[in-house]
Amino acid sequence: MSRNPIAQALTQTDTLILDGALATELEARGCNLADALWSAKVLVENPELIYQVHHDYFAAGAHVAITASYQATPQGFAARGLDEAQALALITQSVQLAQRARDDYRASSASTAPLLVAGSVGPYGAFLANGAEYRGDYALPEEEMKAFHRPRVKALLEAGVDLLACETLPSFAEAQALVSLLAEFPDSSAWFSFTLRDAEHLSDGTPLSKVAQLVNAAPQVVAIGINCVALESVTPALRSLQALCDKPLLVYPNSGEQYDASSKTWHSAPSGCTLHDKFAEWQQAGARLIGGCCRTTPQDIAAIAACCQPQ
Repeated sequence: MSRNPIAQALTQTDTLILDGALATELEARGCNLADALWSAKVLVENPELIYQVHHDYFAAGAHVAITASYQATPQGFAARGLDEAQALALITQSVQLAQRARDDYRASSASTAPLLVAGSVGPYGAFLANGAEYRGDYALPEEEMKAFHRPRVKALLEAGVDLLACETLPSFAEAQALVSLLAEFPDSSAWFSFTLRDAEHLSDGTPLSKVAQLVNAAPQVVAIGINCVALESVTPALRSLQALCDKPLLVYPNSGEQYDASSKTWHSAPSGCTLHDKFAEWQQAGARLIGGCCRTTPQDIAAIAACCQPQ
């Protein structure tokens, strides 16, 4: 594994296009994800659909596929009666599906663009399945937090992801635990992407300046940014990070709709704004990796990929 696949890829293109929502596309293809396992449920039930979604994002112009492992943990699968070996096999499969989609797309398109697979490491709050990843209102001793994340991180790395996507992180203590855990895998690299209370603070209230200090001092963290936030929150937060960080910035926000964690439903956005509308503004605010999170589609990714020229 390259020590810094992001830096390498950014020598080939000015902006790395990330994929969009996985769950949204799975739902569009008939999956019912009103479930504590969310998209990880499809790893059990219909993995070929996950392959198709990854392939569609590469075909739309994405450079990076994020694996279907966001809510895939031994603890989560245990509630379904799966043992740890079965859970780790499903996490491995999440990587293989994305890798196969990449390889098939590359073979059919003769693309020379950098194409990466990022192993999704969702927060502890996602395992709780109660919306805590947008609040960060949970506390776990650091060693317990590392023990929660370690089996998935190890499985993703052993399956050959290019890097880890430690994403939708609401909690500074969790970010600290993940930096410490990465040190156990010295050849690995990761991006860290956070949820926000506002343009200056994580969801748990930690100032972004404190987060930037942590990330700037962590050589294995190769990019920092925000995801699963509303479109209108992005630019001011990027500007805050741009002033604080010396690493590439990334952003993959929601479509603009509002999520109700208790009913697990989305309510349409008043703004009618799209990723494409904001793409140039985010580039000016320092973003080098741009994609979409919940409710975004291959069409949204195709629209921003069309703006992105190779070096």
